[in-house]
Amino acid sequence: MTSDSPEQLTLLRDTVRKSRTKEPAEITETLPVARIAVDVSLPHLDRPFDYVVPEDMAEAAQPGARVKVRFAGKDLDGFVLERLAESDHDGKLTRIRKVVSPEQVLKPEIADLCRAVADRYAGVLADVTRLAVPPRHAKVEGESLRCDQPPRPPVSTSRSEWSPYPAGFLDAISRAESPRAVWTAVPGADWAVAFAQAAAVCAASGRGALLLAPDARDLERLAAACTAVLGESGFVTLSADLGPTARYRAFLAAVRGCARVVIGTRAAAFAPVAELGLVAMWDDGDDSYAEPRAPYPHAREVLLLRAFRQQCAALLGGYARSAEAAALVETGFAHELIADRAVIRAAAPSVHIAGESDIELARDPQARAARLPHRVFEIARDGLRSGPVLVQVPRAGYLPSLVCQTCRAPSRCATCGGTLRRTGGSGPASCSVCGRPAADHRCPECGDTRMRAAIVGARRTAEELGRAFPGVVVRTSGGDNMLDVVPDAPALIVCTPGAEPVAEGGYSAALLLDTWLMLARPDLRAPEEAVRRWFNAAALVRPARDGGTVILVGDPSALPLQAIVRWSPEGYSTREIEERRTARLAPAAKLVELTGPTESVADLITRLRDLVPPSAGLEVLGPVDIDDETVRAVVRTPRAHGTTLVRSLKEAQSARTTKKNPGTVRIQVDPPSFG
Repeated sequence: MTSDSPEQLTLLRDTVRKSRTKEPAEITETLPVARIAVDVSLPHLDRPFDYVVPEDMAEAAQPGARVKVRFAGKDLDGFVLERLAESDHDGKLTRIRKVVSPEQVLKPEIADLCRAVADRYAGVLADVTRLAVPPRHAKVEGESLRCDQPPRPPVSTSRSEWSPYPAGFLDAISRAESPRAVWTAVPGADWAVAFAQAAAVCAASGRGALLLAPDARDLERLAAACTAVLGESGFVTLSADLGPTARYRAFLAAVRGCARVVIGTRAAAFAPVAELGLVAMWDDGDDSYAEPRAPYPHAREVLLLRAFRQQCAALLGGYARSAEAAALVETGFAHELIADRAVIRAAAPSVHIAGESDIELARDPQARAARLPHRVFEIARDGLRSGPVLVQVPRAGYLPSLVCQTCRAPSRCATCGGTLRRTGGSGPASCSVCGRPAADHRCPECGDTRMRAAIVGARRTAEELGRAFPGVVVRTSGGDNMLDVVPDAPALIVCTPGAEPVAEGGYSAALLLDTWLMLARPDLRAPEEAVRRWFNAAALVRPARDGGTVILVGDPSALPLQAIVRWSPEGYSTREIEERRTARLAPAAKLVELTGPTESVADLITRLRDLVPPSAGLEVLGPVDIDDETVRAVVRTPRAHGTTLVRSLKEAQSARTTKKNPGTVRIQVDPPSFG
């Protein structure tokens, strides 16, 4: 047996290696270049890149498909944006590594929308496409979900929910036009049925509709209305609460055009609706529409961008009116859709403020100081004779905050400094932070061991009302115990703002307590948010002609409370816009919040000052310390120069990431809360 020479062994290894090496596929001759949005979140790389398409991937690598590409030495995900005959790049292009799925999940119009949203919020495209396209589930893609063009639904000639308003909006939609409106609903209006009817009119004209609700409870109500108007197969529900698999299945149903109408929460703002003709949103001031992930877009702005770019109708509805919606009417972007004043008065309940008259003060001198004045008990007693009574309390819990009985100093935990509270009627107070009991608490200011409530929660309020009205059913709604519907029977329904269940036949009365607490929140939007919450609660009460009564416990001279008494959400929003214009706050000005390490924020502001021209009126507020390492600053310009500010921020951030400067700065354009 003879051994091979080294030369023979080398030749043998080369032969084996060549036999295992796969010859590269030929490049397709038809549109051989694919422009791809690579999943990279660095601002200075926020642009598409060109790759060549192998012949064996030419059919699958269509615009919207998911692919794998080689980028900076790694295999990264991406979406095909378009196919081109040639590239502007002078060098040699890299091949696409793999077509992950031929499903065209990023439609061209949605890709354009994502680019516009990224530019609007000084973000990057990759972050927006993560919001627009849910994660892939291969098993769901393999399911036999093939849909033909959905039939146009029949439209009922009865438009009962839209009869109080001018008919021009729905008539324009039926003619395939694109009106834009801010709708102020009359008290007690069934907004879900109204939305479903508008979607039916749009679908009958051959176009699609996208309807958004603020949360899961409202989405269920909207789904029930759409089922009654459009049928079970006439719409698709898209929500993050569905879970990953069900959400992707619903998303594919929208992509494949299984229905003309898509409904959902914030997650559905980017839904790929074919031939979009209407975008609609209920209660756009709800903070659940604000995306908590970068670049923090608001669903209202996403829908308005879609309406502008795709030339479709837009509808913002609510019992109240946000400052942003009022600005749309003021600038002429949208028109006002509101019922006649006589119709509103006929539908609204009778609204009062405790201690609003000298006669009431003569009867009850403590009407303006007591938490539960005598008038509140009278209205509750009268309301319980004919139906349920709604009680709104701003804070959950039992006694969420305690103070010293003698000096009123806040009672704090001796271990961690957290606020002391009571979670029930018995037992010692405990810390709201570390949970330790405070049985031996003593006030460090005066030495007193006694404590009293600074704020009363919903559970304690329910307990007090239960004692005041023995034999009456008392139910609570809030937190993990949310009620959706309550029967038309005498009961006290105690809830926190936003957790009000719908009463069959409407509430006979509503008690809105501790209004001062909602107005005292450390947020410049606190009055607007309080007014929105109060209108939403009061709108659930029966009309005054049927005995419906609302009472607010607070300062009768406060403008937010007076807006409820007059039932004038449009008047209050107009005043709010004027005050914000004076104070240079959004939406009258463009605001951007910068949060991060001290050095990083200072560096970004320095770069920004160099990029923004003096004529733009750049103003820097802060920075202020958040903790030992983090600061926050706010930069703002007049609204007319907002685009310049955002573009300069993106450029400054790109310069920092290009040079790999340490520290990450969080950029949030037009933050929903500011204070």
